[in-house]
Amino acid sequence: MTSKTRTESQKEKLYALLAEKLEAECGISPEDLMVSITENGGADWSFGLGEAQFLNGKL
Repeated sequence: MTSKTRTESQKEKLYALLAEKLEAECGISPEDLMVSITENGGADWSFGLGEAQFLNGKL
């Protein structure tokens, strides 16, 4: 998973919700779930046109 920087509390909530929803909706056991987050910022994204849209305000 790629994400902007989040707090530890936000990450813990995400892990819990992923485990809950994947088990309820897909039958995936929480024991079979592994999450790895790579953090980056606005300068690390371009959605084409040779621009960094998060930096130039277009996103």
